[in-house]
Amino acid sequence: MTQGSNWDKNGNPAGNRNDAFKRAVTATMRAVSRDPELEVSFSNDRPALTGHKARLPEPPRRRTEADTAVARGVGDSMALKLACHDPKLHTSLVPNGREARGIFDAIEQARCEAIGSRRMEGVASNLSAMLEDRYFRGNYHEITDRADAPIEDALSLMVRERLTGQKPPESAQRLVDLWRPWIEDKVGRDLDELGSTLEDQQRFGTAIRDVLAALDMAEEMSSDQEEDEDSDPESEDNSDTSSDDESSAEGQEDQEDAAAPQETETLGEEEEASESESAESTSEDYRDDDLADPRESGEAARAEPPTGLRRAEVDYRVYTTRFDEIIKAEELCDSAELDRLRGFLDKQLSHLQGVVARLANRLQRRLMAQQNRAWEFDQEEGWLDTARLARIVIDPMQPLAFKREREANFRDTVVTLLLDNSGSMRGRPITVAATCADILARTLERCGVKVEILGFTTRAWKGGQSRENWLQNGKPVSPGRLNDLRHIVYKSADTPWRRSRRNLGLMMREGLLKENIDGEALEWAHGRLLGRPESRRILMMISDGAPVDDSTLSVNSGNYLERHLRAVIDEIETNSAIELIAIGIGHDVTRYYRRAVTIVDADELAGAIVEQLASLFAEETQTPRGRRGAA
Repeated sequence: MTQGSNWDKNGNPAGNRNDAFKRAVTATMRAVSRDPELEVSFSNDRPALTGHKARLPEPPRRRTEADTAVARGVGDSMALKLACHDPKLHTSLVPNGREARGIFDAIEQARCEAIGSRRMEGVASNLSAMLEDRYFRGNYHEITDRADAPIEDALSLMVRERLTGQKPPESAQRLVDLWRPWIEDKVGRDLDELGSTLEDQQRFGTAIRDVLAALDMAEEMSSDQEEDEDSDPESEDNSDTSSDDESSAEGQEDQEDAAAPQETETLGEEEEASESESAESTSEDYRDDDLADPRESGEAARAEPPTGLRRAEVDYRVYTTRFDEIIKAEELCDSAELDRLRGFLDKQLSHLQGVVARLANRLQRRLMAQQNRAWEFDQEEGWLDTARLARIVIDPMQPLAFKREREANFRDTVVTLLLDNSGSMRGRPITVAATCADILARTLERCGVKVEILGFTTRAWKGGQSRENWLQNGKPVSPGRLNDLRHIVYKSADTPWRRSRRNLGLMMREGLLKENIDGEALEWAHGRLLGRPESRRILMMISDGAPVDDSTLSVNSGNYLERHLRAVIDEIETNSAIELIAIGIGHDVTRYYRRAVTIVDADELAGAIVEQLASLFAEETQTPRGRRGAA
């Protein structure tokens, strides 16, 4: 028998060979983690570790030795985390600042892996293969600037080098070389002493906090945590109920706040090992300063499109539009950073993608059912009609039968998702919103529905250049809107999803999310939709609060922005052919929009979006409610 690609060199089916490999990896993980109940599954989804469940990448059918080592390395990394890491103790030690926390988490993972590497030579080899694969896939061997080199990766690799004697992977050598002189000068001696605390997570964590302080990151750690860092974790738990000191109570709240992101980090911190499209970096993602962006000087100026709306009858003015901008997501940061941010987004919500995907598939089935697809049979050309091949067997003189799909009776549709990119969306709401937008864009595209994804925020806190210009001109009375708008195009309607996928990672950039002026954002998105040729146009606003801009509200009435938003909404709902929907996250938007829904938790967003879109498409045969006047 000739052996094909589905057989191994011994003549056994490749599937059986992989099954044996999976059983071996599972048994090894249970032994290393000391958890005989550990559930190990293999999937094409991203690797993840949550509780007593581990998900590893599905091994390829033509598995090479390198694939085997990387998969084992992912499993060993997860198993060592379970065996050597105390999540509660980690939570009590982890700093609050994002960059400091990213470094702390990365070094703690390096500690767990170093313990296994020192005890088992095979584990050390597997982990080395995993790291080499991770950094190679992230193109870290092409880094030439320290600004593109995540410091937490460099530090974790230098700590690994100190603890195990193993040099950094070849693909990450440049990354380490860029940071090594500065790190060695600052904390070289502190790193030399880490080996003596390797087996003691409490002492090791305390030592790392000293390293962070020496790196001038002490301000990112709460003072209360620093006071309690040498105390027993159990006594910290008790102090919350027994102490009357106000500062201790505040410190406990800070520790609880730090716990939530740590749980998310644990969920996917090994996932980039085998299939990560880019090596993500938490601290790199959040290194940007909120008050300034070095790229802003070269960004495109904002050009106002026609909105198609009559100016709302409200006393709303704009002091200056000179500093406003409409900009594409890829123009706000370079390709490498977008890849890292996208990887970070995937990592944070890997467990949610399955839920959103199921909801999106349900929406797709509804849309497909409404498209009334049918086939025309006995055609001279088209798709071969396999159901009629039997008559060819009976009578070879019969001609081949073909079928052709009848044109779908489904109106051209375009959907715009307008996402609030304000600071209050930071954290879980923005990551859920980005993931939902991503999966729905892909789903609707498969159904022939074009999707545009937009975001709105401001370029700066507290007014930016607009306010500076106002101050220089002597503070004219009632200046109107007094901030620099930033309207972002994550995906245009005509751009395929695959080309815009990574752009959504930009929402994870800490310096991006600032303030929100909803009324002008709605006008902008509405104007873009009016220029579309589709016969049906839907605009969905996703926000977690009323419009807020401190600079504008400090020199105008308290409801200045809200009155303008109400006027714009009324104009669209009354006189435009655009169908408007709104979803509020923890904020009652039903008092603004006629068609709206309010959700309490960001996790409900996916279901809310799908249900709202499904209800709209279900009304395909009815007159859209917004079509009451000319656009």
